[in-house]
This record gives sequence, structure tokens and C-alpha cells, in this order.
Amino acid sequence: MSCVLGRSGIVVRKREGDGGTPYGDFAITAGYFRADREKRPWGPFPLRQTRVSDGWCDDPTSFRYNAPVKLPTRLRSERLTLSDNVYDIVLTTDHNQRPRKLGAGSAIFVHFRRPDGRGTEGCIAFAPEDLRRLLPRLAKRVRLIIR
Repeated sequence: MSCVLGRSGIVVRKREGDGGTPYGDFAITAGYFRADREKRPWGPFPLRQTRVSDGWCDDPTSFRYNAPVKLPTRLRSERLTLSDNVYDIVLTTDHNQRPRKLGAGSAIFVHFRRPDGRGTEGCIAFAPEDLRRLLPRLAKRVRLIIR
């Protein structure tokens, strides 16, 4: 299966907004799915139905940085209910979680790629049919290795 990475390629020193996919080895921790577009996918990670109020903070000045937030919020954040299908299934990773460093990159997800195949903001994106096929085959302790 092929995937799409960040528009800036793989970066060793990830920074918020650089468009790079971080070099490293990461766990998949949980995820979300759009019940209005997808059946509940089976997988070894907790998958929660995405709500309109679900967001992810990408505000490097906030204590909520790189964490889920409830929308609306005054914090700079990304909506998890995008109008396109990119986040119809989205898996979260432990990138920049423990310890969390402000400005060192947020929301490094695994999700569907755009139809035009263009690079992501730093996430790992698969064709929808490939991610749907891959998810039930993953083990709970799988590592996402980016080199």
C-alpha cells in the first residue's frame, strides 16, 4: 500500500505548520469515525464516533496544544468533521504527547488521502479502501515507523 506524507517530506525536527511528517516511531492510540459516512470500523484501538463539536488544538501557545478540544473554542484548532472525506476515519498517534512540547507539531494523524494525492500537513494518508482494509489487520501494539 502506498501512502502520502507531509508536503515537506520527512523532518527530524518537527515544528507546527512546517508541513513535515515527523521522523520517528509512534504508537496509534485511538481514533474517530464519521458515522454519517462510515460503518463503525473494527480495529484494535478505541474508535469514537466523531461529533460536530470535536476538534484538535493546534495552538502552540495553549495548554491544550496537541489535544482534543470541544468546538467552538477561542483556541486555534482543527475541526474533525471536515466537509471532504479526509477525516471520515482518523487514527491519532502519540507524536508529541509525553512530554508535550509547545510548537513541536500537533495532530499527526493517519487518515484518508485527498483524491488529488497532494501532500498532507504532516499526517500519513492512505487511499480510503487501503485504510479500511489495513485497520482490522493492525495489532494493538503496532508501531508507525517513519524513516
